[in-house]
Order: sequence, then structure tokens, then C-alpha cells
Amino acid sequence: MNVVLTFNLKPASVSSPLSSPALTISSDNTTNGTSAAAEHAHDMFAEWDEIETVRAITSALEKAGHIVIEIEANERFPQELLRARPDIVFNIAEGIGARSREAQIPAICEMYNIPHTGSDAVTLGICLDKSHTKEILSYYGIPTAKFLLAHSVNDANKLPFPLPVFIKPVHEGSSKGIFSTSLCRTTDGVRKEVERITSTYNQPALIEEYLPGREFTVAMLGNGDSAQVLPIIEYNFSSLPGDVPKIDSFEAKWIYDRPDDPLDSLHCPADIPEQLRKQIETMCLRAYRALRILDWARIDVRLDANNMPHIIEINPLPGILPRPEDNSCFPKAARTAGYSYDQLMQTVLRLAAERYGLARTSRN
Repeated sequence: MNVVLTFNLKPASVSSPLSSPALTISSDNTTNGTSAAAEHAHDMFAEWDEIETVRAITSALEKAGHIVIEIEANERFPQELLRARPDIVFNIAEGIGARSREAQIPAICEMYNIPHTGSDAVTLGICLDKSHTKEILSYYGIPTAKFLLAHSVNDANKLPFPLPVFIKPVHEGSSKGIFSTSLCRTTDGVRKEVERITSTYNQPALIEEYLPGREFTVAMLGNGDSAQVLPIIEYNFSSLPGDVPKIDSFEAKWIYDRPDDPLDSLHCPADIPEQLRKQIETMCLRAYRALRILDWARIDVRLDANNMPHIIEINPLPGILPRPEDNSCFPKAARTAGYSYDQLMQTVLRLAAERYGLARTSRN
């Protein structure tokens, strides 16, 4: 097949989190002694991809006999897509600017009636807005932490659940905006954190009931009744420095855990009782279907004080860094399940091609 691979590439002029000096947010909401705006300079492009990832996907698809054209997801994408007229688009683009940014490429493909991998524009838009995702989960009776959407500090004055709470931007990914201060144990800390997020990221803050238990991430692959759960990953927060909150923060993901000095941060398969494994798998499959996710996604799960699993986020555009030392969750779960990186990319393309009824698909 002729495949367009579309992506957002980290600008060469902006250092990625992986090459940045250690970044921490102190108790007064400053970044390494500077204003909190400095944090946004570090994490602004955290979701975007390095050229290494783009080339790894291209190589994987070419090995399966496909012709791949790489097109960056910028303002020229529609014209270049029409010029290429591919059989299908392999989409890993995070989009630009708006809260609907992850839906931009699927919407363009759908307007031109060009097939694409992954979920449609509606699902991607909903899942990027964590509050809307939680509303849908709640409707279907799927456990998720209690929450409040704070558009300003005034909205956080009366919390409907007790401290501590966890606070993050409502529509970001890759742990953008999540730092040590995101776990708030005082009302003053809550106010500071809401102010930091609303002013720095220009979006509401999601305030959640803090779940103190173990945390997992669950890679999902497939469609309909054939959707499968790959081996569950547990975050090993004990690998973090002792004084760092045990959460999957920007610091934990990008600063402390580095390819040149990786932490033992991900355990796969998770060492959990069979009953809990089945409970997590069933819950994630229900969420996958409720949100009408297609082809693949990664779902984050955390246990409450009674060891009951709750969904905290759904990521239908999962991170897929190619090297094992990158500690990228979805590829790690896939490798544990027996998929090489190449086979994973080929499988995602095949799943999408089969949905659209395309004749020539990869069988890897």
C-alpha cells in the first residue's frame, strides 16, 4: 500500500525534555528558581516526536512492502496529503494549539475520505479532554477518580472531596504540566496549583481525588470483540529519588528516567494477583468500547485505598519510542507480548486497513 506517515516533529531549535537539564518545581511554584512559565518551555513539545521515532516507523512499514511518504502535520498537510493521495494514513500526529488538536489530522482525512490508523476525530477530541472522558466513564459505571474542573482559583475554594488531591491540565498528554506540586495536601497548595495551570497552560485545571495505591498502564490493541489487552505494566515509583512524590510526573517521565541513565521504572508484566489482573483487563476493555476507540490505545489505571482499580486517563495516541532504553510503555508491553517494534507498527496498519476493507494488508 501507499502510506502517508504523519507526525509532529520536535523543533530542532527546542531542546527536548530528554536532553534538558534537571527541572523541578519548588514548593513556591517556581522552576529551578525562575517563574513557572519556564516549565512550559521545557514541556511544550513533550508530545511531539523525535526524527528517530518517525524513521523507525517508516522502516517497519517499508519492511512489510509498503511505500511510505513522510508528511509533517503542519499547515501544509492538507495540500501535501491531496498530492500524495495515499491508500491510508498512519497517524501519530499530536496536532497544534487547540484542545481539539489530536483530532485535526483524522478530521482532515475523514473530510477527504482517506483511511487512517487509530480512532476517529470525535474519539480523539473527547479523550484529550480528561473531564469529558471521565464523564463518559462515569455514565457507563466505569470507576474513575472523583473530580472537579476548575476554570479559576475561585472554582477550587470548596472541594467536594477531601485532601490530598491531584491537579493537572485538563487537555494535555505526556505528563505535561504534571510536577511534584501536582499532589496537593493543603488548600493553599490547591490554589497555587490551579493558578499555575490556568495561567501557564491557558486551560482549566482538573482536580481529582487522590488515589494512593499502585499505578499501572494498559496497552490495548485491536477492534471490537477481538480487541486484546497486552501485558499490564506497573510503574515502579520506588526507583525515583526518595523525596519525590510517587506519581508519573513530567520529572519522573522525562528528567529522572533518561535513555543514558534509565531507571527500573516499568515492570512488565505487573506482579499482581490474577483476580486484580482480570479486573483491570475487564475495566479497560469496557472503557475502550465505551469511548469507541479504534486500533490501539493506552489506558492508565490507579488503585484506591481499598486496592480497587480506577481509570485515570485514556491515550488513543500512545507514545511509541522505538528503543527499549527509552522506557516507552506501549512498545514495552508489546515486546512482552511477543511483538517486535516492527511487528507492532505493521499490526496497527493492518488493523486499520482491515477496518476499511483495503485489499493489500500486512500480515505481520
